[in-house]
Amino acid sequence: MTDTTRGKILIDIARGAITEALCEVHAPVPQAQWLDELGATFVTLTQDGELRGCIGSLQAHRPLAEDVYRNALAAAFRDPRFDPLARHELEATECEVSLLSAAETIKFSGEHDALAQLRPGVDGVIFEYGRHRSTFLPQVWEQLQQPRHFMAQLKRKAGLPDDFWTDEVKLSRYTVSKWREADFAGVR
Repeated sequence: MTDTTRGKILIDIARGAITEALCEVHAPVPQAQWLDELGATFVTLTQDGELRGCIGSLQAHRPLAEDVYRNALAAAFRDPRFDPLARHELEATECEVSLLSAAETIKFSGEHDALAQLRPGVDGVIFEYGRHRSTFLPQVWEQLQQPRHFMAQLKRKAGLPDDFWTDEVKLSRYTVSKWREADFAGVR
């Protein structure tokens, strides 16, 4: 099975979960061995190119199909930054599914060294300090192309000042395979 075919199936699971919840129609989840393997995903919803919801898992802890299904519902109805998705918004909403690699720890000797190790457009980054934690998918590099700006917004997302730094900061990186619903327009 090709990567494109897998992506189409994952998008269909995400769209099906949201449609099922809003329209009360049953959307069967495909059955395949690879969908039963543990997987970590993020489901991102957009409308006219603007974020409408994004929720995901940083670690693989449940079967891939279930992870996509649950994250789609969470992105549509439980992202605290947005009101729950309404039925009239469904047609204007595009789904994107990102399948995450396992995270790897970044070893660094200070913020400057950490910034130098980041790979814009490639790395998703997890920022941790005490109970403060945040992540940005690699797609966020499209809006925040400079590592310093990327890191400042990651700190802000974690509830810390842009200029915060301590030797106790922990960083990890991951990559994603991603698929957008628009990539499959007209494909059945």
